Amino acid sequence: MLHAAFFSGNLASFGSFSFLFYGNFVFIKSITMKQFKVVPLTKEYADEIRKANKDEYGHDLSETIATGKGPCRVSLRPFVVGRDVRLLLSHSPFLIDNAFNQPGPIFINKNEVEPYSDIHRFPPEIKADKISFPLSLIGYSEKQNMIFTQLVGEDDIDVLIQKIFDEQPEVEFLHVRNSEACCFICKIERC
Repeated sequence: MLHAAFFSGNLASFGSFSFLFYGNFVFIKSITMKQFKVVPLTKEYADEIRKANKDEYGHDLSETIATGKGPCRVSLRPFVVGRDVRLLLSHSPFLIDNAFNQPGPIFINKNEVEPYSDIHRFPPEIKADKISFPLSLIGYSEKQNMIFTQLVGEDDIDVLIQKIFDEQPEVEFLHVRNSEACCFICKIERC
């Protein structure tokens, strides 16, 4: 039996199937291939930042006990509020320096963590907590121009990512951001 929360949005996924609800109709699609790739910050990048105790802009890192869930941009796991120690730093997820280059504050775990590894699905702990993680998807062209935005809302983010890549061929990659704080969470690439 499917949980009632499963039907809360227009798009949903369950196991290896995605569902689109439209009026009284339900469209079912089997998800059998790897359709996108979640790209967290690398362990090497985080290690360099920790070792230097400075971010890529030369700012000193700020160490705090987690007062919010984050998440860590390496493991893509939420912080445990009041327990986990996190480092605040400035980061830009872009390779090209242009008008859309958006450096901003992010958090990583103070201690070394393993990078998120289930890269062909969006992190379930973030996906499941829509209150702590209101998300938006921002699409960029190959030249790193912002060409698409979409609030995730109650939609299933895994299905929504694939829908964007299917319907917006000019979108080369997506950034997932917190739609309230606007901070970068991770990059999504086409497979």
